Amino acid sequence: MNIYHGSDVVVEKPKILQSNRLLDFGIGFYTTSNVEQAIRWAEKVSLRNNSGNKFLSMYQFDIEKAKKELRIIEFTYTDEKWLDFITANRRGKEIAEEYDIVIGPVADDNVYLTVKLFETGVLDKEETIKRLKIVKLFNQILFHTDKSLKFCVFEDYRDLGGKSNG
Repeated sequence: MNIYHGSDVVVEKPKILQSNRLLDFGIGFYTTSNVEQAIRWAEKVSLRNNSGNKFLSMYQFDIEKAKKELRIIEFTYTDEKWLDFITANRRGKEIAEEYDIVIGPVADDNVYLTVKLFETGVLDKEETIKRLKIVKLFNQILFHTDKSLKFCVFEDYRDLGGKSNG
């Protein structure tokens, strides 16, 4: 399976980096099988870091082999289980630690407000899930352990443009 990582640097050797932000699936190396999603991530990272650089790193991921050797949880839909999982991680509970890889829908900008309304108690779980089901979400694949990174094999990168380094 082809997977992608968007950033302001080329990532030939993915690492598990600590983040000061609370993310959907916890700490790790985030990828996606959707090129457009990865390009949007590169644009966001470039803006956040004010670097002006945007790169798409491309990898091969042998998911079938990984399923035989690693602890993987996969969410197919934005259901109650997914919502509980991302809410716990965003609150700093790090329940992703039980898994080497987490796969599931991205709580991107389109759904961030809905999830935030749930987290603050404005929406109940039933209404939140109902609203999320109408949004087309791309996937994200989190490599959570060093062991899992062996299944994320760098192939190439694409310079998405940006400011000149010279």
